[in-house]
Amino acid sequence: MNSWIKESIFYHIYPLGFCGAPQNNDLTSKPIPRLDKIQKWIPHLKALGINALYLGPVFESTSHGYDTIDYFKVDRRLGTNDLLKDISDTLHKNGIKLILDGVFNHVGRDFPKFNDLVLNKQNSNYSSWFSGVNFNGNTVYNDGFSYDSWNGYYNLVKLNTYNSEVKNYIFKIIKFWIEEFDIDGIRLDAADCLELNFLKELSQYCKRLKPDMLLLGEIIHGDYSRWANSECLDTVTNYECYKGLYSSHNSINYFEIAYSLNRQFGNGGIYKNIPLYNFVDNHDVNRIASTLTDLENIYPLYTLLFTMPGIPSIYYGSEFGIKGTKKNGSDSELRPEINLNDFDNLKDSQKLLKFIQLVSRIRTTSKALKKGSYNQLFISNKQYVFLRSFEDENIITAANCSKEDSKIKFNIKGKCLLDLITKETFNIENQTVILPVSKNKARILKLEK
Repeated sequence: MNSWIKESIFYHIYPLGFCGAPQNNDLTSKPIPRLDKIQKWIPHLKALGINALYLGPVFESTSHGYDTIDYFKVDRRLGTNDLLKDISDTLHKNGIKLILDGVFNHVGRDFPKFNDLVLNKQNSNYSSWFSGVNFNGNTVYNDGFSYDSWNGYYNLVKLNTYNSEVKNYIFKIIKFWIEEFDIDGIRLDAADCLELNFLKELSQYCKRLKPDMLLLGEIIHGDYSRWANSECLDTVTNYECYKGLYSSHNSINYFEIAYSLNRQFGNGGIYKNIPLYNFVDNHDVNRIASTLTDLENIYPLYTLLFTMPGIPSIYYGSEFGIKGTKKNGSDSELRPEINLNDFDNLKDSQKLLKFIQLVSRIRTTSKALKKGSYNQLFISNKQYVFLRSFEDENIITAANCSKEDSKIKFNIKGKCLLDLITKETFNIENQTVILPVSKNKARILKLEK
């Protein structure tokens, strides 16, 4: 198991959008060092407590980055390999690890070996590189053959990872990324579409090259332990709790997220030993500020994100409460260009930023929040209390998603509770505490025994 993941707070950037790159790549143009913008954001990342940066696609592609042309060359819309090397070096000097997007399930139609197949058909040396090639079929591109794609998008051509040449090619890519950019991990795009034995081989290869290498799989549905285990990946995306976090607040029903956390991490929890990758939005789903029915619930929601078991991740700009939704099938509003000074004078944005900085600091200094067990202490539709414990440290989260101030009564052994956000103290009498929690707020409390 990776040794540093439980200490991590992730920040996720979709570079082509973040840097304001053109949507379509002009393959005759010279590189433009837009990616250098990340250097200017490092003080902001450190203030947020970030120690792991996950960059979406950065390698040469036709349009959105997931239609790769060249895995060995940084996209000219973002800069050069030397620039990415400099960024990696600066991140590491600032205590921030670098995770790159490994788009190994599919390539773009401009991938040279697919171009060879289009040109030479049955005479191509690369027909077995791609999944489901059928020379009796055809596609919307009138290639004279059909092939497997990702989700029916024929501009995303599925690779055949059963082919040893393809496996070795992908392993060569990973070796290059480690040697050239000193990466600390890979986020495996569409990991649930990749063949399981291939992922196991990939894991073994990566761990031989770099034992502490992180492998994060994008998994939407299914039993996460099928992918995240000692033979395969270190962690996967926790889409179950992503849904539970926003849905519980929108329906004023904490039973939903409580059920998931009990199932995943409670006594007998099925993922107790897996540090799942938690998030409230990303480059594929609506921004959390657009998803919440009551925007004030963004405060208890982020409190849960930073205190629940697993690894918290922030999607760039959401710490300022920016909005964005999918429109007409386009993800562009989810992946905007933003600059730090856009938010300097926005009171609500600065308020949310400071709150996330605070709960991030609390998590960073707490072994219980990073490594502790999970036990539910109280649950109702509108209020929710749970305990995280590790060694001699006990941290309690109490959340209230209603529009009314509340007093939550629950049992706990100890002398008092210290609120790590407000510094208030609440006495425990006869193993009972009556805890006031304001509307649309949450508390993070340390138990004093």
